[in-house]
Amino acid sequence: MPEQLKVGIVGASGFTGAELLRLLAAHPNFRLVAATGDTQAGTPVADLYPSLAGVYDDLVYQPYDEAPLEEMDVVFAGLPHRASQEVVADLIDKVDHVIDLSADFRLRDPQVYEKWYEVPHVVPHLIERFAYGLPELFGDELATKDHVAVPGCYPTTATLPLAPLLRAGLIQDRGIIVDAASGVSGAGRAPKPNTTFCAVDEDFSAYGLLSHRHTPEMEQNLGLDSILFTPHLAPMNRGILATCYARPATPVNTDDLLTVLGDFYADEPFIVVSERPPSTKATFGSNAAHLTARYDDRTDTVVVLCALDNLVKGASGQAIQCANILAGLDQTTGLPIAGIGI
Repeated sequence: MPEQLKVGIVGASGFTGAELLRLLAAHPNFRLVAATGDTQAGTPVADLYPSLAGVYDDLVYQPYDEAPLEEMDVVFAGLPHRASQEVVADLIDKVDHVIDLSADFRLRDPQVYEKWYEVPHVVPHLIERFAYGLPELFGDELATKDHVAVPGCYPTTATLPLAPLLRAGLIQDRGIIVDAASGVSGAGRAPKPNTTFCAVDEDFSAYGLLSHRHTPEMEQNLGLDSILFTPHLAPMNRGILATCYARPATPVNTDDLLTVLGDFYADEPFIVVSERPPSTKATFGSNAAHLTARYDDRTDTVVVLCALDNLVKGASGQAIQCANILAGLDQTTGLPIAGIGI
């Protein structure tokens, strides 16, 4: 394995692309060679994101068809759903590893994809070539594939706290409710009427009622027939906090829940389990997820919570974590575990 791997980013002008650029700047084994952004072609990265000027003062966004992507060892695709399919089909046999951050290769059943994303999957035969990139829970699959579908931010935040309790038989597999709030960066860089400053500031709103596209991904991850998921938009740049409710399947208490979570993730460097209620500020800028749990005997309800940075562990950081594993590196290479809490 070469010490320096050549890396390209497709769709590097969006928020997840910019976060990839930020994180890769500190990576000792990945060398960025090409960054595409068709809508920003010819624009210096430093002009669009001045925060990156210190490390990318001469990098310019290229059109996709002019970038030397076939020379790359790893290509990160940060495109919207459906747009990623054609790019992946073009690259998958030309580069060693494609790390796709869209929703296009997460769902195993193309008919489920078509139902929730309202467009047919045009390359369903490629789905099986992708591992689902949540290493803490699906690491065995990562060891058998060359390409990765990076999980959605909401599914990551809901799956991490719920999966260990389901696998341990502590909670019932019916009636699970997930309430989660995300920062505005989760809506992407493109301007939308409901994500402008004036619309979001001093506001907190629910959206995607009963129809959010991350619902089937959560159900697939947890092996469930149904989950009731309600996302909310919070007036902050980044971060997700998920509060998940379930009925116990066996007599439990808070100590039992915390012990199961702590033991399950004992060897996982990016998972913090504690009695502290998790907060988005604690995970800001890091690839860590913070978890806790409670049992309420008054209502006979298990409550389990998770906070993470939607642009790092919820997207670009997790993508690099997966790329590290595929490249034979320690999964923590180049990734921050501590958040910016001040």
